[in-house]
Amino acid sequence: MDRHLYRLRNTYLSKPVITSMLEVCKITYRSILQKTIETGGFPLSKNLRVAILDDHQSIIDGYTYRLSAAADVEIVGSAMYGEDLEPLLQQLAVDVLLLDVQTPTSPENANLYPILHTIPSLLERYPGLNILVISMHAQRTLIRSVMEAGASGYLLKDDQAAIRDLAAVVRLVASGGMYLSAVANELLRKGYTKELGEILAPRQAEALSLCAAYPDATLAELAKKMKVAHSTVRNLLSGVYLRLGVNTRAAAIAKARQMGLLPKEIDFS
Repeated sequence: MDRHLYRLRNTYLSKPVITSMLEVCKITYRSILQKTIETGGFPLSKNLRVAILDDHQSIIDGYTYRLSAAADVEIVGSAMYGEDLEPLLQQLAVDVLLLDVQTPTSPENANLYPILHTIPSLLERYPGLNILVISMHAQRTLIRSVMEAGASGYLLKDDQAAIRDLAAVVRLVASGGMYLSAVANELLRKGYTKELGEILAPRQAEALSLCAAYPDATLAELAKKMKVAHSTVRNLLSGVYLRLGVNTRAAAIAKARQMGLLPKEIDFS
C-alpha cells in the first residue's frame, strides 16, 4: 500500500486530499472564531441575552444570581444610570432589558431618568428588544403609563414567586408574552373595567385577528401588515392581554374565540 494513502472510514485518501481537507477545516475554524470575537459569543447561540438597569449593585447582583442558574439565559451587561442605556444597547445585542423605575439620569443629574420617554425611544431603535419593568411602586397610573409606553411587563419587587423564577418571566416576555404581578394586574383590570365601554377597541381586535391568522408572525411582520410602527402593535397586544386577563398571544386568541370576539377555528375532521 502506498505510504501516502490514509484510511478514513474504509476509504483510502491521498495525502494531498487530506491536506486540502485540513486547510478547509482551518479556514472554517478561523471564520467561526472571528465571528465569535465580533459578536461577543458563539454565533449559533440561542441564549436569551439580558441587560439590567438599576442604581443598586446589590439588586443587579441578585438578578444575576437568579438568572445564572438558567442555562438558556445570559447576563450581557448592566447600567446604573439612565443615560448609560443607549451606549450599552449600541454595544450589545439584548433580548430582554430589566428596567428599574427609580434610577438617576446620570452621576451629575440625580433626577430620575424619563422612563416614559425612554421605553418607546428604545423600542423604536431596537425593535427586537423586550422591556420588563421591575419596581416597588404599585400605582395604577404609573403601571398603565409604563405598559402603554410599550413595556412587556411590570414586576413588583415584592412578588417573591416571580423574582425566584425570574428566568421564566424573562422567557415569557422574550417570546412576545406579557407579565404582570398579581397586584399590578388587578389594579389595571379594575381601572379598565371602570373605563371600558367595549371589550376590545377596533384596532386591538384587528391586531388580534391578525395574530390568529398568522400565529407565528413576529411583531415586525404584524406591524408591516397593519402599516403601523412596531411599538404600536406591541401596545395594542398589551392592551388586549389586559382586557382579556391573559398574558400570551395564544391565550388571547383562545379567550377571544371563547367569548365570540373571533371566529372559531375551522374543524376539518
